[in-house]
Amino acid sequence: MYVPDVFALNDPALVESVIRDYAFGLLVTADGGPPEASHLPFLFDPDKGANGTLSGHMARANRQWKAFANGNEALVVFQGAHSYISPAWYNPGPAVPTWNYLAVHCYGVPRVTEDPDEVRGLLARLVERHESEAGTGWSMASQEDSFIDHMQRGIVAFEIPVSRVEAKAKLSQNKASEERNGVVAGLESQANSDARALAAAMTKS
Repeated sequence: MYVPDVFALNDPALVESVIRDYAFGLLVTADGGPPEASHLPFLFDPDKGANGTLSGHMARANRQWKAFANGNEALVVFQGAHSYISPAWYNPGPAVPTWNYLAVHCYGVPRVTEDPDEVRGLLARLVERHESEAGTGWSMASQEDSFIDHMQRGIVAFEIPVSRVEAKAKLSQNKASEERNGVVAGLESQANSDARALAAAMTKS
């Protein structure tokens, strides 16, 4: 990822928050042919390994997991808040449109999780994480074990020890304070939640 120094995101806590808040990532692999990509939910354990570890799963019918055997590095992209930036929000002076955003790229070699109990634990953590936000009270324990076992056989779980991270926060850091204030006000006036989340990130930065 192209990351000019002024836009480099070096705060581990903010990097982790982007991964956590925008956990539906894009897994990209290559196995001697065209790249393959899957959109998947991930969990991130910052304390497992030097740079943390990502965990996820995909359908066993998805052939992408077979590329893990080549031992090549994979890329997982987490796209954080992003929004169009109108030149009208800058005052004074000439300006052109741009796009502000938060993004984290995690690299590492995936490895398949074989142990059924570990797979079940991953699924339980994913359910707990997202059901806590949905607020429905649904749990895997409410289902018959035989049904969960059957469904579990249809997936491949994996983890990616993160070897390196590239993170970018393009938040108008290259603009004067009055121009940044104009961008924040413009974003706060928008209806979409990403624009408002970006305004909040700019205010904190």
